[in-house]
Amino acid sequence: MQLRYATNLAVDQYIDSKAWKDAKLAHCPLHPKGGCKFAKHGTYPRKYPDGVKIARWYCPDGCATFSMLPDCLSSRLPGTLVEVEDVINQMESSPSQEAAAENIRLDIGLPGALRWMRRRLFLIRITLMLLIDLVTSLGDCQPTVSSFRSVLGTEFVLPQLRMFVSPYLDILPPPLGFGPRPEVKKLKKNHFQHQTGTDPP
Repeated sequence: MQLRYATNLAVDQYIDSKAWKDAKLAHCPLHPKGGCKFAKHGTYPRKYPDGVKIARWYCPDGCATFSMLPDCLSSRLPGTLVEVEDVINQMESSPSQEAAAENIRLDIGLPGALRWMRRRLFLIRITLMLLIDLVTSLGDCQPTVSSFRSVLGTEFVLPQLRMFVSPYLDILPPPLGFGPRPEVKKLKKNHFQHQTGTDPP
């Protein structure tokens, strides 16, 4: 289970100061009254950015681990929230998603770049729509990063939102929240679709 590590450090500052050593979890989230064998469980590294470590705890009674994710990092996606926001900004300001992909992902082909970008756009749009419904003060916002930026008056929206809506993080999807990924609806198969190949006699 991921929990919020409240810190305003940028990722470089987090790495340089080894801020994971300062992360504290006073009690087991599963057993707030105590009585379990809750204990610190070391750290684990993130693949990207290089040098990032996340503090971790373990409850053997509940068979669960708990990690403290700093506000600068994405949940269940590599990189930082600022990097995710940069992708969404370019998509919102480009004439098309294909045009944005030419500037964002040069290391892979266009279809792969579009899938990579749309995954992030889908998760962020769902999150912003949920927040508009949950937080009455955001009622004038549209489900776009640019709209939230103008209402909140901040340079980077996503790190600010993680602090602002911390009570809802357990139900919000990644990369902002710690809840489950929303499911993409699958189209039902047409049972009347004929088999591939030549027509029957």
